Amino acid sequence: MGFIQKSAFRMMVITTLGLLLGYLNKGILFVLILNSEEIGLLNLLVSVGLLFSQLANLGAVNVISKFAPFFKDNQEQRQSFLSLNVFLVTVGIIIFTLITLLLNNQITFFYGEKSALFVKYFYWILPIGIANVFFLIFEAHLRSRYNNVLAVFLNDFIVRILVTLSLILYAANLINFHYLLVINCLLYFIPAFILFFYLLKTKELSFNNNRLKISRKFKKVIFNFSLFIYSNSIVGLFVLTMDALMITYFLGLKATGIYTTITFLTNAVQIPYRALFRIASPLVPQYWKEKNMVKMNELYKQVSSISLIIALFLFLLIWVNRIELFSFLPKEYNEGIYVFLFLMIGRAIDMYSGLNTVIFITSKKFKYEMIFTVILPFLVFFLNCWLIPSLGVIGAAISTSFALIVYNVGRMLFILFAYKLHPFEKKQIYVTLLFISLLGLFYFLPNFGVNKYLSLVINSTLALVLFMGIIIKLKWNKDLNEYIKNTYATFFKKGLKA
Repeated sequence: MGFIQKSAFRMMVITTLGLLLGYLNKGILFVLILNSEEIGLLNLLVSVGLLFSQLANLGAVNVISKFAPFFKDNQEQRQSFLSLNVFLVTVGIIIFTLITLLLNNQITFFYGEKSALFVKYFYWILPIGIANVFFLIFEAHLRSRYNNVLAVFLNDFIVRILVTLSLILYAANLINFHYLLVINCLLYFIPAFILFFYLLKTKELSFNNNRLKISRKFKKVIFNFSLFIYSNSIVGLFVLTMDALMITYFLGLKATGIYTTITFLTNAVQIPYRALFRIASPLVPQYWKEKNMVKMNELYKQVSSISLIIALFLFLLIWVNRIELFSFLPKEYNEGIYVFLFLMIGRAIDMYSGLNTVIFITSKKFKYEMIFTVILPFLVFFLNCWLIPSLGVIGAAISTSFALIVYNVGRMLFILFAYKLHPFEKKQIYVTLLFISLLGLFYFLPNFGVNKYLSLVINSTLALVLFMGIIIKLKWNKDLNEYIKNTYATFFKKGLKA
């Protein structure tokens, strides 16, 4: 865990700032400045744009994640490997741009009646998608080199502060909604361009036509892996946008705006976990290469244990303040309380078991991933068709959460039986029981009769002290205690020197 701890502080600072900016944008400014239909449109364009990027990358991101360790000691080979993948995604962009341009009639047919704005601005998914394709490739390469900070800073901080500035311009009537949308679609190119020039400057990327010098057998392994993982991801990635698309179809953009705003809260909870995942995931293919199953299992448990604490603490923090937080939103968002509840249950399981994704797809049994990936979208689709018409946006949250639980539990069991790897530790049960106990405690706590701002402070302080304080005091997670101890010692020493 030492390597993770060395990178964790900078990542924590950046992701915390990103989380605050994200909440300012989508949790406050979006709701105050835009109506729910406009929010739904902006969020839906981003979701479908990200879907485009996953299709157009043709599996190259996963190829880099799995095979980059084999080229890490040879700069020329690293350059050639990255250049090959850049060429591959460029072909993918051309193919899927043409497909998107041909979808106009189908989009008009399905969404023209209830979501005319989506039809009008549908093609703006292209700049979002194209920019994100290149960002994903460059970020994956840097992650394989254990260089995480720049990409995270650009994506989690710079993009969000630019969104904030565009919202301020709109609120000041300096731009209209059309230009707000255009700005928000084009700003995704900024991280991609910066990473491109950074890779050129550091000589990680070159277009000098050097061929990738690997054996024919190894080329076949890479090709087969790429083809399978891409086919697998095509089936699975629709889950990322299925909720928003189906809510837009059944209920319209207004409901989509409400749902995607609440979805942002659950995604924001995942930001600290994603930072941890970015740091830990490159170690997995390295351990496979070294056949170091002891280290692999140790990493699996460490990441899952700290992810569980992060997920449950942030879940608790938002849930005990739900009345106060939702009081800042229009009344039409009130049903979002239960959308958050059901989505967060699924997200917590997803965070706890998240490392099983990279363990699975970088293992020799990666083809079995197709079984689970096929089940997930079909399960979400049929549950959405059943629950959205009857329960509205809450139905979409229930179906997604249930599907995520089935998906992740199934993969954890497969990895357990196939490789004898598991994330379970006894103290994780203590953490979960503490979380449940505090939920019950806060439910029965009396209303202190204070205003909502003071209530937020009281509830948050109690949640922090009772949950994190008990975990730290009883040493239920040694890595967390060690990290806090080292951080405290570092600042204390700096304070004395100052």
